[in-house]
Amino acid sequence: MSVSQEVEFWMKGPVDNVPSLLQPVAHTLLQMRKEVSGIMGDFPPSLLWEKPSGLASPAFHLQHIPGVLDRLFTYARNEPLSTLQFKALGEEGRRNDDLTITMLLDRLSEQVEISLEQLRNTNESSLTDSRGVGRKQLPSTVIGLLFHAAEHCMRHTGQLLVTAGILRRTMQ
Repeated sequence: MSVSQEVEFWMKGPVDNVPSLLQPVAHTLLQMRKEVSGIMGDFPPSLLWEKPSGLASPAFHLQHIPGVLDRLFTYARNEPLSTLQFKALGEEGRRNDDLTITMLLDRLSEQVEISLEQLRNTNESSLTDSRGVGRKQLPSTVIGLLFHAAEHCMRHTGQLLVTAGILRRTMQ
């Protein structure tokens, strides 16, 4: 493996056209996508919906990560969630054998690209603007939502890593 493949995104320099204060969010999203792809690269499709010891299935994490990005970035734009977003939220973790690992990874990658584009179009002067979250309009800020989206996605990446490891061991 070459050194450039081993270097994490935060050590590769700025992501093109992303404001300086949002670079950590961009780096985290890119790192998360790389790690999730690595975890799932050779994962057995037959285990996608398994829940070892009641843990969330790998499929749940693969649905939840792009869903979180979509929802929190929507709030950062000061927009309410759509009916389609609520429907997608309700389907997270619900077994659907029509979904493949490739489809779920493609969706995640697409949402990362959409999120990066939003970061590129976010004015740094708006980062401390107030934003309401959810039906109760709980208080946050643009930067709070964007940072939490990245952090939340990495949290689920860690959970996916553990769950996938447990499931792989059950096949040995």
